[in-house]
Amino acid sequence: MNPTDLAQEAIGPATVGGFSFLELFLQAHIVVQLVMAGLLIASIWSWAIVVEKFFAFRRARVESDRFEHMFWSGQSLDELYTALSRTKPITMAALFVAAMREWKRSVEGNIRALGGIQLRVEKVMDVTISREMERLDRRLLFLATVGATAPFVGLFGTVWGIMTSFQAIAVSKNTNLAVVAPGIAEALFATALGLLAAIPAVIFYNKFSADSAQISHRLEAFADEFAAIVSRQIDVRT
Repeated sequence: MNPTDLAQEAIGPATVGGFSFLELFLQAHIVVQLVMAGLLIASIWSWAIVVEKFFAFRRARVESDRFEHMFWSGQSLDELYTALSRTKPITMAALFVAAMREWKRSVEGNIRALGGIQLRVEKVMDVTISREMERLDRRLLFLATVGATAPFVGLFGTVWGIMTSFQAIAVSKNTNLAVVAPGIAEALFATALGLLAAIPAVIFYNKFSADSAQISHRLEAFADEFAAIVSRQIDVRT
């Protein structure tokens, strides 16, 4: 038999059986199928989180820019507070509303308690910052987990697929490519799914972590600026 016939004999089963992604999944061992399904679900869920966080961080930046423009435009803080209280503010606007609410409660409730107002306002702003950042960072841990574990889960499927190939060799006592190809193919497919889930998760986790740190820094800077305004108001009133 000439080399051409040998090559056609080796690839013949692959051509007939088909090595599409669906075929690879259906022909894989049940353990490898579970690995593939888990990685595929993790990848889909990761992309859903990525899309949701992309719009969430974008909205946070836009709303913060809009609020800063209004805050430093010279508009009365009481008027700004009244306008924002009617909506559901986020990030910097939520920080301002919480601080102003505490200021008004303290001043209107007991004018003699001015000495502790600044501390209470700062505490309220700290709590608000923590709450806003927790809302923005929610589910980012899932991206970090997928990015760290998906390659190893895929590697587990790879090892199992290679074991299947060796078992096929042992049973058939034949090292023909047609014997080992299914196991090797499902092993490589599991590896590819692991990387497909892990790489975007790591990339976007790093991006959103940087965005989160930037927004947190802006909130803390505004909190310091507003604390200075409160301090000046206390000095004027006393």
